Amino acid sequence: MGERNFVKPDPQFIADIKHFGGESLKKCYQCATCTSTCPLSTEENGFPRRQMLLAEWGLKDRLLEDPGPWLCFYCGDCSERCPRNADPGETMMAMRRYLTSQYDWTGLSRLMYGSVFWEVGILAAVAAVVLLLFTLPHDYGFGLLSRSGSTPLSTVMLDKFAPVGIMDWGDRIMAGILGVLLLINAARMFSGLTRSDKVPLTTYISQLPHFIFQGLTQIRWRDCGSRAGIKNWLRHLFLVSGYAIMFTLVVVFLPWFQVENTSLHWTSFLGYYATAVLLASTVWIMIDRSKKRSGMHGFSHFSDWLFPILLFLAALTGILLHVFRVTDMPMATYVTYMIHMAIVVPMLVVEVPFGKWGHLLYRPLAIYVEAVRSRVRHSAVSEVTAVGHMVEQV
Repeated sequence: MGERNFVKPDPQFIADIKHFGGESLKKCYQCATCTSTCPLSTEENGFPRRQMLLAEWGLKDRLLEDPGPWLCFYCGDCSERCPRNADPGETMMAMRRYLTSQYDWTGLSRLMYGSVFWEVGILAAVAAVVLLLFTLPHDYGFGLLSRSGSTPLSTVMLDKFAPVGIMDWGDRIMAGILGVLLLINAARMFSGLTRSDKVPLTTYISQLPHFIFQGLTQIRWRDCGSRAGIKNWLRHLFLVSGYAIMFTLVVVFLPWFQVENTSLHWTSFLGYYATAVLLASTVWIMIDRSKKRSGMHGFSHFSDWLFPILLFLAALTGILLHVFRVTDMPMATYVTYMIHMAIVVPMLVVEVPFGKWGHLLYRPLAIYVEAVRSRVRHSAVSEVTAVGHMVEQV
């Protein structure tokens, strides 16, 4: 007799999915309405029915190997048409929160997704550190109480308050730490997804352009939802472009972006575009959520609100900082700069590697793994077909 493959359910996994927002999970009775409704579901990967089943049965290990939760862009159609109100769209979102907590080796993601107190507390702690750096007496040449010289109050001299050289090095160090943390989490995700796969290295290499293209465009969102797929995709594309441009300006081109004079140059126009896009997109998102305009906005986890609120505040304080600087209001400029940094730094340090923003890397990675598996399946079918032709010829 062959070796039997026993599957052991994990009751704690079921409880965790409910804890992360999948409270309606047990209402599902596998009618497959969700899968037949989803425009992104395929014969090879029929979601969300498969993922609902894995969660109901407590098959944690199977879900960790399944890219399906990340292939969902949450249009909400499946939740609107579910006859049992099992809310498969939100349950898939709960799975993504759970998976994010599994990829994070520090345990911070689990604390943040599981408790508003912890998420706000961690953000507030980082913000407090930022404010202390600008207000405590020190010898590093920046802040309100620098011993190296008094902060100029007769006219705005931002480089005296926050020397671009120091800020530039701080940005690069922060970006390096964030990159390392996020890549470690992504490596843990990739290891979990592919631990049972036997795929040639050449296949992984051949699908890398697919990973890059999906990461830059998130174009699958265009086909997500029967009514608003293109709208949601374009809004997300503009939002990500604004975020990416602003991040690049601050981390890579800060010496050209943070200047003393009010003249316009190429970084100014990019900054105006990024700020306008961030403000418009986040306001649009918050209005949709508050009015529950679609199935994807029927339920909002705290992290779903925190995402646009932080971006909105970062863009708004950036605009105020620019206005106070060009109108030569020194104290208003310096205080707004501190507030702006107390929003942006925690947002990046906490939310990128440990919070919702990790999906910008996790989703393209899951799509990449699915593309690799699809290539392997098609190659296997082609080989079988070729052998059949050879047999017929013989």
